Amino acid sequence: TRLVVFDTSVVDLTDQIDDPVDVLFGTQLGGGTDINRALAYCQSRITRPAETVVVLISDLYEGGIRNEMLKRVAAMKASGVQFVTLLALSDEGAPAYDREHAAALGALGAPAFACTPDLFPEVMAAALEKRPLPIPDPTG
Repeated sequence: TRLVVFDTSVVDLTDQIDDPVDVLFGTQLGGGTDINRALAYCQSRITRPAETVVVLISDLYEGGIRNEMLKRVAAMKASGVQFVTLLALSDEGAPAYDREHAAALGALGAPAFACTPDLFPEVMAAALEKRPLPIPDPTG
């Protein structure tokens, strides 16, 4: 298990993984988004693709190179990696994300969904088992 956070830089917090929720809520970076750079870093750390699940937590507003991001996801999937995107929620609890990028990931077979914390285990299990997600389709 690895924990990597990013803005326009990439920070590997794997050594702080004892409490990932605390780390996620306690980490603040400078702003900006380069998803492609973060995925490149993660891709470089994968040694057993068929046993790897990448969970991208993002609003998908890419500040880097969109087509490279999508190519990278496609390459990881082709190597056997399972790829899931957990989309951002607004402060009001409504999904807030780049719908075009979510649809593009979905077209690659990489589910992209938003859900509340109480639904997360059930929805994540469905995504990993390639079952229909028990929530409305975020790309439609």
